[in-house]
Amino acid sequence: MARTQECILYRDFENGEILDTMTSLMNSYEAKEEGFENRKEEFFHMAGSLVEMAGMYGFSGNLWHNYLTQLLVNHENAFSTASEIRGAVKGSINHLAMHDFEIFKELYDYDLAVFDKAFGTDCTDFLCNYVNTGCNSKVYNQRICDRICDTSKRLAEASTVEEFMADMVQFYKDFGVGKLGLNKAFRIEHGKDGKSVIAPITRIAHVNLDDLVGYEIPKQKLIENTEAFVRGRKANNCLLFGDAGTGKSSSIKGILNRYYDEGLRIIEVYKHQFQDLNDVIAQIKNRNYKFILYMDDLSFEEFEIEYKYLKAVIEGGLEKKPDNILIYATSNRRHLVREKSGDKFEVADDEDLHSSDTVQEKLSLVYRFGVRIYFGAPNKKEFQNIVTTLAERYGVTMPTEELLMKANAWELSHGGLTGRTAQQFIDHILGTSEEQ
Repeated sequence: MARTQECILYRDFENGEILDTMTSLMNSYEAKEEGFENRKEEFFHMAGSLVEMAGMYGFSGNLWHNYLTQLLVNHENAFSTASEIRGAVKGSINHLAMHDFEIFKELYDYDLAVFDKAFGTDCTDFLCNYVNTGCNSKVYNQRICDRICDTSKRLAEASTVEEFMADMVQFYKDFGVGKLGLNKAFRIEHGKDGKSVIAPITRIAHVNLDDLVGYEIPKQKLIENTEAFVRGRKANNCLLFGDAGTGKSSSIKGILNRYYDEGLRIIEVYKHQFQDLNDVIAQIKNRNYKFILYMDDLSFEEFEIEYKYLKAVIEGGLEKKPDNILIYATSNRRHLVREKSGDKFEVADDEDLHSSDTVQEKLSLVYRFGVRIYFGAPNKKEFQNIVTTLAERYGVTMPTEELLMKANAWELSHGGLTGRTAQQFIDHILGTSEEQ
């Protein structure tokens, strides 16, 4: 009999409707309940839901097992969150988890073919040997999708509950649990109740730091600070400032991809969401990941006061900022807040009489970033080096002299000497060349 109602830790699943239907069918069949054959429509509905799930997540193989694994890897409870990143833990929690895994192992071992015999169908063979259309997962990157399917096979093949539990612990250690474990990047949204929700960003550019040509010193400073952070050493909030199109945002994305396997996650925050930061921090401060609150193209006009929320969150409030959270920001402004001459000189009665205080208040925000890294626009020679490097990387075979002549003409009318302009030029060449 399916005993999921007896689970202690693994219960109240999100998207658990299929589990409820399937276990009800199992129990009804095993009890030889009268009228069971009339539940065929429920079985078909459950089978259709499994196929829809496979399309959403990109699963192939045994869809019932994949579904169960999907429930287990996403369920945040005392055992799974203790195991994330750190692996096996000690204590009584292991006995409770073992109890639940014994129940789930029975679900993996159940032969669904009995339903085909009972209902006169041939569905279960397709459900247990499903071949997907080849479309990518709409939820996970391919690596996570493949690992869930592989874990599903191992759990089904586990000969003991101890082996089953060891496979689950290994997954939690390698990937974490739930949306924070199985995704890299997040944004802040609001639920129906108005509360802040950390929502996964499922489609992000896979940028490597090596993709950014040049800027070796700024990149190294960013690497050193981030590496100290993810490995439990002291690290600073970080501001990347400088000219537009120089790779500041790309560097942040590259950092995420480099240290994701070590537990680094990024949450993108916009200015109007700064008042939500305390709620967001409360949701992540006790997790075993390292979080970067990422603020892209950060700057403030003289009438905007959101920077005061940010100052308080960084180090001005009564509660100490958790050790697993840092703030990384990019900006085209060195001091983030627009300054005007009236801040420095008392020029009229309605100007701030305490001009020095005004300047210091605005500058105090940037001082809260312990690491400040400058990304400057390349000179002509550096720009040409970026162009030739990108051309070689993307297989552009145009003669160098012709390539640089066209690149020089392109930058004059497309944003000047920046890495972004160089990339756009190469994209243009690739898009218009008949040889590519």
